[in-house]
Amino acid sequence: MPKITPCLWFDNQAEEAANFYTSIFKNSKIGNISRYGKEGYEIHGREAGTVLTIDFEVEGQKYTALNGGPAFKFNEAISFVVQCNTQKEVDYYWEKLSEDGDKRAQQCGWLKDKYGVSWQIVPIILGEMLHDKDTRKSDLVMKSMLQMKKFDIEELKRAYKGEK
Repeated sequence: MPKITPCLWFDNQAEEAANFYTSIFKNSKIGNISRYGKEGYEIHGREAGTVLTIDFEVEGQKYTALNGGPAFKFNEAISFVVQCNTQKEVDYYWEKLSEDGDKRAQQCGWLKDKYGVSWQIVPIILGEMLHDKDTRKSDLVMKSMLQMKKFDIEELKRAYKGEK
C-alpha cells in the first residue's frame, strides 16, 4: 500500500464516481469497498450496507472515495493533471471527463467533471514549449494557451513557430 493515497469526499456518489473514473482510464480497477453498519447511525445517518469507502486505482495511482455527506465540496485548489501525447488523447479525456460537468469551469485545459472534481487535460508538448529558452516562443504559446478551453496541439505548435 502506498504511503499517501488521495481521499475524495463525496456526498453519496463515491461508488458511482469510482466506476465513472475507472471506465474512462484503461489502466484502472476497483478495489475494496467498505460499508456503513448499524453502529454510529445516529452520527452518520446512513443505512446499514451503503458504501462508506471504495478504493480504486487509475493509471497506477490509488484513491479512496468516501461517502461523507454534503458538508464539503470540491474546488479548484486540487486538480488532477492528465498528461496526453496526442490530440486524440486530449479529445478523449476532455470529452469523457467533462460529460455533464460544469462548462463554465473550462479554460486553459481545465475542466470540472459532473462531481465537481477539477482536471487538467494537458498535452505533454505544451510544457516543452512553455519551457523553451526562447522567451518569444514561450510567450506566443502562453498567449495562445490562454485563449483556449480544450487544448489544440496544432494551434499551439503554430503559435510556437510564430505562425499565428
